[in-house]
Amino acid sequence: MAEGREPPPRAELPELMERTARGDQEAFAAVFDAVSGPVLGVVRAVLRDPAQSEEVAQEVMVDVWRSAARYDPARGSVLGWALTMAHRRAIDRVRSEQASSDRARRVALLDHTPAYDEVVEEVENRLDRERVRRCLRGLTERQRQAVTLAYYRGLTYREVADLLSLPLGTVKTRMRDGLIRLRDCLGVTA
Repeated sequence: MAEGREPPPRAELPELMERTARGDQEAFAAVFDAVSGPVLGVVRAVLRDPAQSEEVAQEVMVDVWRSAARYDPARGSVLGWALTMAHRRAIDRVRSEQASSDRARRVALLDHTPAYDEVVEEVENRLDRERVRRCLRGLTERQRQAVTLAYYRGLTYREVADLLSLPLGTVKTRMRDGLIRLRDCLGVTA
């Protein structure tokens, strides 16, 4: 409300709206003084955020100016009309903010969704490990020992030979035979 200016009596508001509809800026200033406070109060009650409330209240007052010609005194008071606009605009802002928040949440979930099904991957890994264990049990003790040292402990053929006190050729033969049996057992094609 402008300083030193009293809001007009409510009885004068319909006439002021008529003049506002014809572009009378002084009439709109009087309407503004009369309804902007209550408009801000309604908006603030819905939004609770002071900065957003002021923004929405300002938008409502611009709408009052632009749509003054649509005001119908037979359908209610100027204040009631403006407050209805304010309440609707505030609810629209809440819905818009909620939709924006929901979209952001969905995008965040999509960003964190793995490109594959982790459960299926884990089950397949367990089944593969079990098949390998079963096939390892099908090797001779010497083959299993050589394969285990080389593949599960990460030793070279030379290190396996030294650890088992065997010639390198013997370790290579055990490894080759053991790997062939594993390949056949697992159904791997060469």
